[in-house]
Amino acid sequence: MRIATARNYRFIIAAFAVIMVILLVGSSSKKASVSKAKFGTPGNLKPPVQQNFDGSVVNNVDSGLDAQQDNVGSTSFGDDSKVAPPPVPQSPLDDDDEEYDEFKTLPVDDKPGFIDDGSTAKGNPAVNQAVKNTQSGGNSLKDTTGQASSCGKDHQFVVMIDAGSSGSRVHVYEFDVCSQPPTLVRETFEKVQPGLSKYEDNPTAGAKSLDVLLEKALEVIPEKSMRCSPVAVKATAGLRKLGEESAHKILSAVRAHLEDNYPFPIVEDEGVSIMSGEQEGVYAWITTNYLLGNIGAGSKIPTSAIFDLGGGSTQIVFEPSFEGNEKMVDGEHKHELTFGEQKYTLYQFSHLGYGLNEARKQINSRLVQKYVDAGRVDPHSREPITLQHACLAPNENLIAEEVTLKSGDVILVNFEGVATANPKNCKNLIKGILNKGKQCTQKPCSFNGVHQPSLVHTFKETNDMYAFSYFFDKTNPLNMPEAFTVQELIDLAATVCGGEEVWAKEFSDSPEAMRILKKEPTLCMDLTYEASLLHDGYDIPLTREIKTTERIDNKEIGWCLGASLPLLDGSNWKCKVKEIE
Repeated sequence: MRIATARNYRFIIAAFAVIMVILLVGSSSKKASVSKAKFGTPGNLKPPVQQNFDGSVVNNVDSGLDAQQDNVGSTSFGDDSKVAPPPVPQSPLDDDDEEYDEFKTLPVDDKPGFIDDGSTAKGNPAVNQAVKNTQSGGNSLKDTTGQASSCGKDHQFVVMIDAGSSGSRVHVYEFDVCSQPPTLVRETFEKVQPGLSKYEDNPTAGAKSLDVLLEKALEVIPEKSMRCSPVAVKATAGLRKLGEESAHKILSAVRAHLEDNYPFPIVEDEGVSIMSGEQEGVYAWITTNYLLGNIGAGSKIPTSAIFDLGGGSTQIVFEPSFEGNEKMVDGEHKHELTFGEQKYTLYQFSHLGYGLNEARKQINSRLVQKYVDAGRVDPHSREPITLQHACLAPNENLIAEEVTLKSGDVILVNFEGVATANPKNCKNLIKGILNKGKQCTQKPCSFNGVHQPSLVHTFKETNDMYAFSYFFDKTNPLNMPEAFTVQELIDLAATVCGGEEVWAKEFSDSPEAMRILKKEPTLCMDLTYEASLLHDGYDIPLTREIKTTERIDNKEIGWCLGASLPLLDGSNWKCKVKEIE
């Protein structure tokens, strides 16, 4: 009996010992798993992801933009080489670390992003700080202006001045040159009025009018980077129409002012020049498709068409696709482009004289010429005359407008809106300046006898069409969405041409739209022209959707960014050497 009892005691003691061993093993496993959950498997910890200002991932690639614009007909962008990835940091914790108990409960917060935890900071301060800098809200909390990129290269700045017909604008671009294509991390914009073309009689004053823009560049660019931040001044339609001699004097004054008073190196050759309309359009196409991610993505994908309406000219650029053995006919309209190792054959054309300001002059001139031809207006009159204008809404007026006739005579005209709106008469007047009846020597043609591949047959309906500049400026304040059909634009024009009674019904809930309508008497004419240019000029179907915006990915669209990208390889500018006094 005693023997049996002793055996039972031994059995109970052995069972208790086994249970204790199991419990100890389980506790150890939990602690180890908590450690892995917190820090990752030792030896396999991934470094924090670096991000751009827009939240995109920065690749650890050392890629300069090997690009240069050889001429108007060809543009090329290339690649560079990769650098070795940074070493992977190791976890500082060993298996026998005594601080396991501190990690049994992980910090919890209902807000996304970095959670400041003292244990993490103590255990791995380097990783803690890196994650803190990159994870808050998806972007870096620190000002990265001019900082070194992930490949060790400093950010590259470019100063591009757009000397347009109605005013001058500066775009200061900051690029991370480690990615391919380079990543635009920041853009600064400023504008002044009037444009350089208004300084024909005082070129020096014209050059100094850019000081406000250049001071903005000095504010943005770190001092250490200024002498290696190229500047270019590109004049457009305003100076093109001024004449070669007057334009040359103004641009020479601008170049001298830049050389003598600012640290930025001037781009060689055409750094201060009149840009051709063809370049303007192609650069705008590059900007738009670069920001949309359609080019430079590593593979060939569909691209978007662009329609840019400035003050003196309008541009169209798109990549047509042809069936079978068809291809684009040769000519000034053809532009071959290489970007990100992909080749593009573009149709481009700049219609000089068909920007919004010049179109108004043509419309007014055509209207008055009809009165002259009918013998109802003296072309030599020295006193202002008063005429009704089909493209002005009821009760709208234009006072003392200078109108140039076919003979070259200039007369002053006071235009009055018609008593009852008649959009059809306005449209017929505009179709007349588009000159659709002009002989087309190389079919098909758009307007004014200019060859253009059909946007119906050679540009897929699934590809986007973007219209910007004055297309956006005239529609956005009137509550038009950023995507609308051509027919919807025609309807808006008819509403605006209806006058105040119609406005009160259609814009009663929008005081800002009413203010714009009363402030701008030419809105009826402008919107009717834009609709007619798209439909009657470029032959875009009424049901086709047009997108209009001034920014993509919070970056302004236009030609300036596209013209700045080729400057990043540094092939046509040199850092400005500081003189020792």
